[in-house]
Amino acid sequence: MNGVPTRPLSVYLVAAEESGDALGAALARALVERAGSALKLAGVGGRAMAAAGIASQFPIEDLSIIGITAIPRRLPMILRRIRQTADAIMAAQPDALVIIDSPEFTHRVARRVRRHKPSIPILDYVSPSVWAWRPGRARAMRTYIDEILAILPFEPAAHARLGGPSCSYVGHPLIERLRELKPNTDEAARRRADPPLLLVLPGSRSSEIRRLLAIFGAAIARVAADVGPIELVLPTMPHLAMQIRHGTAGWAVKPRVVVEPAEKWAAFRTACAALAASGTVTFELALAGVPTVAAYRLPLIEEIILRQLITLNTVILANLVIGDNVVPEFLQRDCTPKKLADALVPLLSDTPERARQIEVFGRLHRIMAFDAPPSAKAAALILDAARRGRSVAV
Repeated sequence: MNGVPTRPLSVYLVAAEESGDALGAALARALVERAGSALKLAGVGGRAMAAAGIASQFPIEDLSIIGITAIPRRLPMILRRIRQTADAIMAAQPDALVIIDSPEFTHRVARRVRRHKPSIPILDYVSPSVWAWRPGRARAMRTYIDEILAILPFEPAAHARLGGPSCSYVGHPLIERLRELKPNTDEAARRRADPPLLLVLPGSRSSEIRRLLAIFGAAIARVAADVGPIELVLPTMPHLAMQIRHGTAGWAVKPRVVVEPAEKWAAFRTACAALAASGTVTFELALAGVPTVAAYRLPLIEEIILRQLITLNTVILANLVIGDNVVPEFLQRDCTPKKLADALVPLLSDTPERARQIEVFGRLHRIMAFDAPPSAKAAALILDAARRGRSVAV
């Protein structure tokens, strides 16, 4: 008071991989839109968050990890980055800390901050999959997470059932990209035209591509032998394009490899069907209304570990949200060219299998409650938490 200006609210965001970086960037823009100059942002992130005004403490490429077996090899570096991040947060003393996905990294940061600075409110944007495996994490999170901002509609009930922290559904980030996923009249007509356009999505990481690309190529050769001419589009990222082109050089049907986002979304809007690695992309395809066959392979040791932990009979997000295993998935030894081809062929013409996926995908709009951008909902909850944190600190 007494003419002394109030310092801006401060929020610290921590993301540890590309998908979290994209979420962090959208969230940063939504926070600034709501709070303007009355807000100070800082954090750890990647290129997208940097473009939104948050300079990272270090390159998050250091933290790009996939698979249980990859963690021990990189543990010393990960632990060093955890300490560095937590120390920076404690030095900044923000009014709120938001950790974004990547629980192997971000939750360790949160626990360290909570231990040394318990007054800082901590919010988790994207819940760990406690409903799928390691359900005991939900109750453990109550000691260091104040609120979860969930992106799947069934997660608040799951946390309530498992004794987790307060959890609010804000919406899946893909909701903000619906315009890019929905076809116009001409694009919808291409979906029904010959030759059928098949999307091929073998994963977003080099290790996934190594395990799946040859199997996908052999499956597509079987499909072409059965249905005749098909057109293939394979969206990927620039740093994976050379690996993809080399790996598809001997395919019976050559794919058109695209790396530009606009070309990827155009392919989603015109595709008749898709063959995809299990992951977020299967949810993108469902929102785009593209009938899909999903597949995945892990190294044997990871399969053994995960089979002891996973409690669900599907890993496909669209299946989980809808409550119906409409997208066929072929995992581990079931991921064979013959099984993939046999499931794909019916999706390329007017069949009950194709009609069923399209009908069920149409329910997603109602289930997901597409009423406002998720980043805007998340920003409102974060600012409320920051103001509460400020009042407690004062």
